[in-house]
Amino acid sequence: MAKVTLVFALLLVILGLAGYIGTGSAHVTALIPTWFGLALGLFGFLAISPNEKRRKLFMHFNVTIGLLGFIGATAEAIRGYVHATSAGMAPDQIALGAKVAMAGLLLIYVILCVRSFIAARRTGKV
Repeated sequence: MAKVTLVFALLLVILGLAGYIGTGSAHVTALIPTWFGLALGLFGFLAISPNEKRRKLFMHFNVTIGLLGFIGATAEAIRGYVHATSAGMAPDQIALGAKVAMAGLLLIYVILCVRSFIAARRTGKV
């Protein structure tokens, strides 16, 4: 699962950079997916270890980061959409798309992690 984490980390970094460039490099907050990707990448790299306790620790860090990122991105996407439409404006499509994409990526990641944790428990690799 640590290698899958590195893939999702790379996808989040690319998403953040694309959002930042897509907004004309004017909004530093567009880099938020990049920071989540870097955190996942760091702990994913540390989870590549023959030491089972170390691997479990860092993968639990990663799933926590993923869950917090999913909740935050979902809340921000909803808040941004509601705020823009209540003000009578169209929401920024690039920002909204980046938030939804981040939430989707992290939801898939968290689901994969939970499934992996359940499979490990069932096979006795706890």
